Amino acid sequence: MAEPRYGYDSRLQMSPDPILLLHGQPGGIRDWDRVVAALGPDAAPIPIYRPGWDGRSRPLDLRGNADAAAAALDRAGVARATVVGHSLGAGVAAWLAVAHPDRVGALVLASPGANTAVLDGFDRALAAPILGAWLSAGGLAGIGLTLALAPARRLVAQRLGLDEDFLRAGSRLLLRPAAWHAFVNEQRALFKDLPALEKRLAEIAVPTTIVSGSADRIVTPRAARLLAEQIPGAELELIEGAGHLLPHQHGPALAAIVARAAARA
Repeated sequence: MAEPRYGYDSRLQMSPDPILLLHGQPGGIRDWDRVVAALGPDAAPIPIYRPGWDGRSRPLDLRGNADAAAAALDRAGVARATVVGHSLGAGVAAWLAVAHPDRVGALVLASPGANTAVLDGFDRALAAPILGAWLSAGGLAGIGLTLALAPARRLVAQRLGLDEDFLRAGSRLLLRPAAWHAFVNEQRALFKDLPALEKRLAEIAVPTTIVSGSADRIVTPRAARLLAEQIPGAELELIEGAGHLLPHQHGPALAAIVARAAARA
């Protein structure tokens, strides 16, 4: 199935705040399919590939990702947006609010990788100079090969409540050497950039909503609660029973939160 094409039209200029969507790691614009569908036809979503994940551009650190997000708004003719980030994309969204505060009307940080509380020993292994590259390539390729098999893909779709077409596209993404390169480069950037971002979280001055799944083992509710304390006035919303894949498995619930945040902006 071909990936959806999201064009920029006159609604972006007419909407009070279009919605910029920043995927996690690994990821792509299809991660937002269910959120975009639930937002409805009157919304103006702008899902973009972060640097390194489109198969053409080179991966960048969080600061470079934030600059690329601002450039995407420029190309769309958008002065300001409600910015939604998932996982590492939430760290990019927070950096955008710090580095380009005039471009952000409101923030929604879902399963947010935006402070040092999310880092653990496995993250450090993935960031290691040689071991990290081996683990990243082997892990992503292994998942990609598994999802390329129809019976395995069907089983994963049933157990996780995901669409088979989405998993098929995910398989193709994970089998690209460019994806392995992007993944390991972002892992290394986390250990440099998250401490720097954490020192500046108190500068964020836009309405911020942090969304956490109560069963998330990758970005735990504890890390999300800490982030809510680090960003002035941030609100924390907990989705009971949800894991890390909020846009994929809880698209309508996340879309409702995004819509409320956009209204606040």
